[in-house]
Amino acid sequence: MIAALRGELAEERAARRIAELGLQAKTLEAERLRVQIARLRHERFGRSSERLAAEVAQLELRLDEVLADIAVAGGAGDEEDGAASSPASEEKAQRRGRRPLPENLPRRDVEHLPVGGCACRSCGGVLRKVGEDVTEILEYRPGRFEVVRHVRPAFSCRTCEAMTQAPMPSLPIERGRPGPGLLAHVLVSKYCDHLPLYRQAEIYARDGLDLPRGLLAGWVGRSAALAEPMASFICRHALSGPRIHADDTPMPMLAPGRGKTQTAMVWAYLRDDRPFGGRDPPAVFYEFTPDRKGEHPQRRLRDFQGILQADAYSGFNALYESGRVVEAACWTHARRYFHDEMLANGSLLAREAIERMGPLFAIEADIHGQPPEARLAARQARSAPVMADLHAWLEATLRRISGKSDLAKAIRYALAQWDALTTVLRDGRACLHNNAAERRMRPLALGRKNYLFAGSLEGGRRAAIIYTLVGTAELNGWDPQAYLRVLLDRIADHPINRIGELAPWNLRPDAT
Repeated sequence: MIAALRGELAEERAARRIAELGLQAKTLEAERLRVQIARLRHERFGRSSERLAAEVAQLELRLDEVLADIAVAGGAGDEEDGAASSPASEEKAQRRGRRPLPENLPRRDVEHLPVGGCACRSCGGVLRKVGEDVTEILEYRPGRFEVVRHVRPAFSCRTCEAMTQAPMPSLPIERGRPGPGLLAHVLVSKYCDHLPLYRQAEIYARDGLDLPRGLLAGWVGRSAALAEPMASFICRHALSGPRIHADDTPMPMLAPGRGKTQTAMVWAYLRDDRPFGGRDPPAVFYEFTPDRKGEHPQRRLRDFQGILQADAYSGFNALYESGRVVEAACWTHARRYFHDEMLANGSLLAREAIERMGPLFAIEADIHGQPPEARLAARQARSAPVMADLHAWLEATLRRISGKSDLAKAIRYALAQWDALTTVLRDGRACLHNNAAERRMRPLALGRKNYLFAGSLEGGRRAAIIYTLVGTAELNGWDPQAYLRVLLDRIADHPINRIGELAPWNLRPDAT
């Protein structure tokens, strides 16, 4: 027994040492990035260069992610010098204390009275107020900042002199000063409005708020870690449905130490049963991976059974071969190849293919929201003849044109996918296209256009957590910032075995 305890202690010390070394490495990287940014900014001011400006932007984002990593690893809360302060700077910050919140901000008092009101819990005697504790929290409401003063009067019993005081309510970040509304605002600004943290810090400074980027990075890291159980719950719900949409989009990721980017990937798994009259709530789960290897969706979907609505990515093939997953291809993808050929070369045959596919989309619009049995009956009666005529036309046309043309490639793609394209004729739950998943990728494409890349692997995973919460909130009628505020306000004290109570579909947007 003693030997086993000694072994466990040694393992714990070794793990702690590894964590300390990792934290030191991150701190050194943060300092190195600061030096690089300062040097490049000096060069940029000396001579204008778009290349240097882009390099500075890359390093700025990488620094934001490193600071968030340090906050999570080191348990940083609300240090004055930010989440990436060195031990010496943190000690210095603690000695001088926090800067007071600006006096010009409006104050709102929230009084917390002891349980039991004016009666002593010990003897039932009358309480008298002898003092109070006030904790100021910086909060954000749409369009303005405010200071919330949590006032906790202290009472003593006139009979037995027992002291009583309400406990301080839990905060999203322990010993931190940001309220849930402010954290939600920072997260939405970063991931939905695509404002990097260093730019947010500059904007807040214009309002007279000293919120260093390191501090904001710490808030982002801790908020994502706090919300991760909800993202995992959403994942389980999304993958438990009878049909899911899957899509992916590239996201360049800055490779540490190389100053270059590598192509990472963001995957979306969407459950939405509403097209076939299902009543289960919709949800979307995002996953960030360093590459596009098939092992990632195969691992994520290893327990899924049902219809997978996706493109013709070969990485899904192992799932189809297992027999647990039914492939449903996307007619929009098939039509897109003909559309590109028509735009590029004005092909009349490509135009005819598109016109022949048109009735299929019109039929789907008519049966949207109907039960699977009704959808299937309508397709077999109306869509099946259209598909049969189209198949015969594609085969005949392919024999008449050059096999090396882009039109031939479009036809071969449709014919190769024909069995998966006609899944809709065998199962009323399948959709004609994968547009629902592609719509959920648009916010990421906009973010990629604005800030170009992910700062790190951990940064990409944090982004996937927030995008999961934001996307699922929107699917269930929420404003993303409002939902994040409610979630971050409640999740710290919420029992993990009842996490589903905080899901977007179990909270009413109009009741917050």
